[in-house]
Amino acid sequence: MMPGMRDLTAKDLQGLTPEALGQLAQQMLQHIESQAREMALKDQQLELKDQQIQRQARDIAWRDAKIEKVNFELARLKRWRFGAKTEAMDAQQRQMFEDTMAEDEAALEAQLAALRAAMPQTPESPKPPPRRPRRQALPEHLRRVEHRHEPADTHCPTPGCGRPMTRVGEDVSEKLDIVPAEFFVHRHVYGKWACRCCERLVQEPAEPEIIDGGMAASGLVAHTMISRFVDHLPYYRLETINARSRVHTPRSTLASWSGQGGAALEPLYELLKRFVLSCAVLHADETPVAMLDPGAGKTKKTYIWAYARGALDAQRGVVYDFCLGRGGQYPVAFLASTADPPTGPDADKPSSWQGTLVCDRYAGYDQALDPKAYPDRRSAACLVHARRKFDELAKAGASDVAVQAIERIARIYRVEAELGSLAADERLAVRQALARPLWDELLVWLKLQRRRVADGSTTAAAIDYSLKNWEELTRNLHDGAVPLDNNHLEQQMRCWAMGRKAWLFCGSELAGRRAAMVMSLVQSAKLNGHNPWAYLRDVLARLPTHLNSRLEELLPHRWSPTPEG
Repeated sequence: MMPGMRDLTAKDLQGLTPEALGQLAQQMLQHIESQAREMALKDQQLELKDQQIQRQARDIAWRDAKIEKVNFELARLKRWRFGAKTEAMDAQQRQMFEDTMAEDEAALEAQLAALRAAMPQTPESPKPPPRRPRRQALPEHLRRVEHRHEPADTHCPTPGCGRPMTRVGEDVSEKLDIVPAEFFVHRHVYGKWACRCCERLVQEPAEPEIIDGGMAASGLVAHTMISRFVDHLPYYRLETINARSRVHTPRSTLASWSGQGGAALEPLYELLKRFVLSCAVLHADETPVAMLDPGAGKTKKTYIWAYARGALDAQRGVVYDFCLGRGGQYPVAFLASTADPPTGPDADKPSSWQGTLVCDRYAGYDQALDPKAYPDRRSAACLVHARRKFDELAKAGASDVAVQAIERIARIYRVEAELGSLAADERLAVRQALARPLWDELLVWLKLQRRRVADGSTTAAAIDYSLKNWEELTRNLHDGAVPLDNNHLEQQMRCWAMGRKAWLFCGSELAGRRAAMVMSLVQSAKLNGHNPWAYLRDVLARLPTHLNSRLEELLPHRWSPTPEG
């Protein structure tokens, strides 16, 4: 704008020529365009600054999430290394530590008592008698060996009296003792009876045994298998234990007994598998075990797949399947056998299990749960797996959201704890009335918290896991027979975790399958409240003469011991 243009008045403009007015108007237009360009440039600069601020905010959020994740991993590593709880010592290690402490305490108390007894007696002020610890009564079923302690002379020892005393009562104390495993011999004597007239010989046939012609009776075979597959003792240790009783049982002989016993149990294992697969709610899980690979001079990873009837099922059973890998083809093959195989023209077609499979979100189960191939199968997710992701964050102190999530999940479990004795229909009705509002509230809360936490953070990952699998996590709201989690089966996998530490690896694929068969029957017996040795001993004794048509009577959920067993 020309200098002084702002001071021009209407009178001044009247004195200007048309050419001057035109020039003035042109200058004003140029000034307006210049101002507009400046404003547009400033707007563009402001927009760039806004974009830069937003980019910086995203970078800061990403860095915060990264820092949170690193801090969480660091805290978890320190907890594993220096923690004094389960992350530092497993249950077996803690038990050994506690046992050692008990031994040291008892030894020190004994030494202290001996020192006090050797010191001269000094009068002390009377003290109240110490409280005796209350101990659990010894089991009534144990054999009692009675020891009588009476005075040698029952006359009054008072000088000048000497009269016979009267028994007025007794004090009884019980102490627990043990006799190590006792080997004994069944001596079978088969009498020979002859008719001198007909020249005919009559003799009872030999009783059939699992190991025909061998020296091991069913009880010893059962003991060997229980020691191997329940107590997880290697054969060389069992050989040493037996040698203390002056019984020579080479490890090769022990292995042979287990092998023959396992082969005899195979038909029963197949029936157990069909029984487990006859339920509508099935648990599934898998765990790695090492198998010796002699050709490579090392071990390779194999897997035990486990399947159990629903935790809320009245009849219990678990079956293990030894597999060379962890691919989806293994559960597909296992679930292709049911209690009622096809008959008639469809006899050659594989049958298929139908129902709800409770498992984690491992992708290996996706093939077995494909809705196109198996429309009658459904998946139920494990709430403990979802909770565990929040629990790790809470223990590391990395997220307040995780603490609140654990509290909300605990409310659902408190409701479920009151429903164990109800039938499936009743349980479902109570869940709909009491648990569904808690689930709905948890869903709304998770979605709200997800908007507030940064992408890529560990908190976001924990929330995303629950939201992504929400339909499977809430399957229990549609079926009263579906449990909240997979804990029931995970407890049945502990025997394999303990076994890995004892025998380290399976010797071969056949040995792995044999271990899976024996442990399936033994664990199912324990689930049904049976003594595993008593069950296995009785079954091995009855199998040689038991009718195949009545073999189901020996399954753990139907077994009852013989009177002499």
